[in-house]
Amino acid sequence: MNVELLLQNMSESVYEKLRGSVETGKWLDGSPLTEQQKETCIQAVMLYQSKVLKSDQHMTIGEDGQIVHKSREKLKQEFAQQSFDNQTIARFKQDDI
Repeated sequence: MNVELLLQNMSESVYEKLRGSVETGKWLDGSPLTEQQKETCIQAVMLYQSKVLKSDQHMTIGEDGQIVHKSREKLKQEFAQQSFDNQTIARFKQDDI
C-alpha cells in the first residue's frame, strides 16, 4: 500500500486502536495478533507517529524517523513544568469529608 494513501486514510482513532493492539498484543475483541499483524501494526503506528503526530514525546518516533530519547533530567524538567503543585484541584474543609 502506498504510504501517503495509508496516512491520508488513517484517522487518529484508528491509530489509537492499532497502538493499543500493539501494546497489548490483542485486538479489541481479545483475539491475539499474529506475528505478521503485529509487525504491520507496529510499522503503521511508527509511520503515523513520525509523519502525522510529529511527536517529541519520550520513546515515540520523531519526525526524522528516529526514536525520541530524553534524558532523565529532561523528563524530570518536563514533569515539573506540568506539575499540579501550584494549582488547586479541589479544596475540602474538615466537615466536608
